[in-house]
Amino acid sequence: MRRVVVVGQGYVGLPLAIRAAETGHEVVGYDVDTERVKSLAAGESYVEDVSAERIRAALEAGTYRASDSVRDCGGFDVAVVTVPTPLHEGTPDLRYIEESARALARYLRPGATVVLESTTYPGTTQELFGPLLEEGSGLVAGADFHLGYSPERIDPGNPVWGFAQTPKIVSGVDAASLKAVQEFYDALVDTTVPVGSPKEAELAKLLENTFRHVNIALVNEIAMFARHLDIDVWQAIDAASSKPFGFMRFTPGPGVGGHCLPIDPSYLSWRVQRELGQSFRFVELANDINNHMPDYVTRRLVNAFNTRKRSVNGSRVLLLGLAYKKNTGDARESPALRISQLLLDMGAEVRAADPHVVEGQRVDHRLVRVELTEQELAAADAVVLITDHDAFDYALVEAHADYVLDCRRRLTGPRVEVL
Repeated sequence: MRRVVVVGQGYVGLPLAIRAAETGHEVVGYDVDTERVKSLAAGESYVEDVSAERIRAALEAGTYRASDSVRDCGGFDVAVVTVPTPLHEGTPDLRYIEESARALARYLRPGATVVLESTTYPGTTQELFGPLLEEGSGLVAGADFHLGYSPERIDPGNPVWGFAQTPKIVSGVDAASLKAVQEFYDALVDTTVPVGSPKEAELAKLLENTFRHVNIALVNEIAMFARHLDIDVWQAIDAASSKPFGFMRFTPGPGVGGHCLPIDPSYLSWRVQRELGQSFRFVELANDINNHMPDYVTRRLVNAFNTRKRSVNGSRVLLLGLAYKKNTGDARESPALRISQLLLDMGAEVRAADPHVVEGQRVDHRLVRVELTEQELAAADAVVLITDHDAFDYALVEAHADYVLDCRRRLTGPRVEVL
């Protein structure tokens, strides 16, 4: 048993903390959000991948506790930082990483291991995070304590590839640090993948997300062109997917959300521009296409109203799904938020059904939350399927909706128009 501190108890930190507790470590989940800490202390979960039963079991076993007091970080053998790394006006905002490093430095002891998991640009661990730990502790990374980077690979709602099943990239600033970091994660996950330095690990994470971002943008732009060319892009994708090599299936959608795709590739673009003075054109183009997909969805809906000689202003629109990803409750950067805002600004009465997204997430205060019922469907002038949760009754939608713009190709029928 080792004393482990996990800084940040969100979608990344909580699964890690509970898994570490289940493998026998004494874990402190540190978070500055007092309400979040209260929920965890009561055995409640707000992350789909971590059940309340698992939290309660760890609490009862005494291997896990949540705290909003930085003093409880003292005495750690291993500390893992999983805090957010947002963008601010196109520039990486690393204040949470900096604050975490300064907080941990006060309690850093010789022989301890510190790992950064937050997604960031290559060089952060060795050029920013490590020096802050050294400055606050008087110790030297590599010589006095172990330092490494291991990018998070959480896929919310994935029933197959959970935290333990997903291979974990690990790195260290020297051989001893890599060994310490790998030994820690070897006990938590099935497979670890060591790389030469934190910079390679940081780039690997950005490469994964940039790959997805660019390919989603490609198929989104093809979908827009295909409609004007009177081609069924979904049939074309199905046909191309029959090729057993050299093709990977991506499908169109209303835009991208979460932390990864709307934000992470821009970290690499920013680094390239700052260090090399060059533009990362693939990322910039993908950002432009994916960021404007909610606008395209809205235009499609306006055109549908015009075809029916109706106005968006004064009409009732029912959105199905607020989360950015199916079967999850995460609405961060969700395209549904932009679509709802555009429609509300046009004078529409917008209502939304989502069984996973809890009240309190950042949605427009003008948006009305409802349940998916026959009455809501019948009263709506248009229904927009944004997030294809399995919990939705699609037969009910097909039977009672007057018009549906399906952004996920989940519905059929004469009153359904597919993105």
